Amino acid sequence: MAARSGSGFDLTRPSPEALERLAAQLTPEEADVLLRHGTEAPFCGVFLDEGRPGVFSCRLCGLPLFLGGQKFDSGTGWPSFTAPFDDDHLREERDSSHGMVRTELLCARCGSHQGHVFDDGPPPTGLRYCINSVSLDFTPEGEPLPDKLGRGAPEGKPWRAGAGTREPP
Repeated sequence: MAARSGSGFDLTRPSPEALERLAAQLTPEEADVLLRHGTEAPFCGVFLDEGRPGVFSCRLCGLPLFLGGQKFDSGTGWPSFTAPFDDDHLREERDSSHGMVRTELLCARCGSHQGHVFDDGPPPTGLRYCINSVSLDFTPEGEPLPDKLGRGAPEGKPWRAGAGTREPP
C-alpha cells in the first residue's frame, strides 16, 4: 500500500523511469535547481509577486507544498511561506554548502531541491520557507491540482480552501 500524507497524497517515490520522464520536461534552469540543488537569482522568480489563493506544488512531481495564504513578502528576493501545505510533504536535510549551515528543503516524494527554511519568519510559526520559483508550479483555487504521476485523487481534483487540506495557521 502507498504511503499517504496526513492530507491524503501518495508519497511513494516515483520510479526511475517516471523521474526521467518528468526531468526531461524541465528547462535547464529548473533542472539545475531541482536536480542539482542550485539557486535562482533573487528578485527574478515568476512567483515572487504571486498573491492569489491557490496551491504551490513541486515543479517536478506535482506534490502540493504550500498554500497561497501562507506566502508573505520577506524582502529576500525569493517566494517565502510561513508553513508547508502538509508537514509530510517536505523533507529537511542539513546543508553546509557555501560556507554556512542551513536547513535544505526537499520534496518528500521526488527528492527535488526546493529551497531552505530559516527561523527568522513572522508569527505564528516564526519560520521562513524560502523557495525557488523555478521549483514550483501554481494552481489557482478552484482549478484541478496537477497529477503528473497519474495517481488520482486528491491529485487532479479542484482544490478549495478547507476542502480536506490544511488551512494556513
